[in-house]
Amino acid sequence: MAAKILVCTAWPYANGDLHIGHLAGSYLPPDIFARYNRLAGNDVLMVSGSDSHGTPITVRADAEGVGPREVFERFHARFLDTFQQIGVSYDLFTHTDTENHHRIAQDIFLGCLNNGYLYKETQQQLYSETEGRFLPDRYVEGICPNCGFDGARGDQCDNCGKLLDATELINPRSKSDGSTPVVRETEHFFLDLPKLTDRLLAYLDESKDHWRPTVINFSRGYLREGLKGRPITRDIEWGIRLPLEGYDKKRIYVWFEAVMGYFTASVEWAQNVGQSEKWKEWWYDPAARTYYFMGKDNIPFHTIIWPGELMAVERLYEDDPAKTLNLPYDVPANEYLNMESQKLSTSRNWAIWAPDLLERYDPDPIRYCLTAIAPETRDTDFTWADFIRRNNDELVAAWGNLVNRMLSFAYKNYEGRVPQPGDLDDLDRDILAKAENGFQSVGELIEAVQLRAALEEAMSIARAANGYLDQKAPWFQFKEDRAAAATTVYVILRVIDNLKVLFAPFLPYTSQRLHETLGYQGQLFGRQYTQTFDEAEKTHVALCYDDSQATGRWEPVQLPAGQRLQRPSPLFKKLDEDIAEQELARLMGDS
Repeated sequence: MAAKILVCTAWPYANGDLHIGHLAGSYLPPDIFARYNRLAGNDVLMVSGSDSHGTPITVRADAEGVGPREVFERFHARFLDTFQQIGVSYDLFTHTDTENHHRIAQDIFLGCLNNGYLYKETQQQLYSETEGRFLPDRYVEGICPNCGFDGARGDQCDNCGKLLDATELINPRSKSDGSTPVVRETEHFFLDLPKLTDRLLAYLDESKDHWRPTVINFSRGYLREGLKGRPITRDIEWGIRLPLEGYDKKRIYVWFEAVMGYFTASVEWAQNVGQSEKWKEWWYDPAARTYYFMGKDNIPFHTIIWPGELMAVERLYEDDPAKTLNLPYDVPANEYLNMESQKLSTSRNWAIWAPDLLERYDPDPIRYCLTAIAPETRDTDFTWADFIRRNNDELVAAWGNLVNRMLSFAYKNYEGRVPQPGDLDDLDRDILAKAENGFQSVGELIEAVQLRAALEEAMSIARAANGYLDQKAPWFQFKEDRAAAATTVYVILRVIDNLKVLFAPFLPYTSQRLHETLGYQGQLFGRQYTQTFDEAEKTHVALCYDDSQATGRWEPVQLPAGQRLQRPSPLFKKLDEDIAEQELARLMGDS
């Protein structure tokens, strides 16, 4: 029976382009996972969108002298282009400034309030006397009281990951003008996290053997340190209004409402496909599994804050007491990707920006190389030299060359068709078994979200196929025993056909090309497209995925003898080693 799989990805602040750290940590892993599950016949819903209300957007808008809407709409459109080019197959990539998101966020606020998990309290907050306003947390930086890092934000320290209140910072300063803010009182609503602590501990103490040790250990440790109530409103103009009278100048705090986007996007998707209740299949069915992909700085928001909100609201739009909203099944958060032995830094422009990268390189080599070094359990390092080496030695030499030389050989010598085999020997049966067994070995690793290991397992089968060819040498067999050569070519084409599927979640574009070259019709995954929606007289463009025409299956392929092939062409391009120096020079010049 098909499993219900909800794949959720971190919502990027729409204040700047995505870079390779975002791709490697938060966006390629869920796409690989979702594509595999679609091939495996599971019912996948993959959602996310642009965070439209984060203060990084208003910071940039202030710097540019424009409104926050102009900033978020500009970068939202660029996100859509990037995801389309790199092949991230969202069922819906929307944003948080839709009427749908505003309405549901207000419903969740009221649900938490009515269930007794919100309270009002006068709070001390940093106020800029030079600007005449309370400073949102992202407008403040200072020294972290936990680790001493100078540059911690008012909501979180990126160095140690601790969630903060801006008033806890040592030597705080305004990011707008560098002035020292003062403390003033203001009244806000708070999420009563202490009231949720026992339920959260019970949730994290359930069977979590499938969670990454870094994620579960960090989350349990964070809880056991003791939770405090956390303010969920702010004195700002940009954001979602409170659904209460007398609070016209306050907005729902972005950290509280942005995580709701996974739910609101699911509802929006259901409305868009004309089945308004279909979202419940992923959110109320206890057998459904929900996965949340992001970087490690987002761990507490998805293992503590968001589960706490789901517990606090419990049965949104559902009266049956037996039905509660599903909590995260897994949060496979990644560590950080460094670059050329230095931490990525957008402020220093020490980053490789995704739109720029996609202008110069094909998407599948980018996907392959970033997956091969994915920071799943520890920080990893991207270097241009390694990118060139993996492209040339692994994609081109080990996989691409295998495909091109054998398809070219078959196309030339067997009238453009898959040859008819004779009896198979032990070598033939062994390599076919290895390729077909890959569906279990690679599949189990992807299901465990061990994507680096899964990719290496698929590549090891490609290397074994090269070893088989070296032993069989069909180019020599063809001169002496054409029947034996035909059998070898048939076997290796079957292996390639199966490898095409094993590589497909990682390399969707070249796998589709190979699928067609092998003589098949249709799309392995369906297609991805943009569509404009009109909601409450607001127009936005969302990324949508249509798998109604998908033909791919995660199962061994029986390539028919006699099937007509298309004229082959190389899947990958060899890169000049000098490119690494050129790219480093580009980085140094831009940094």
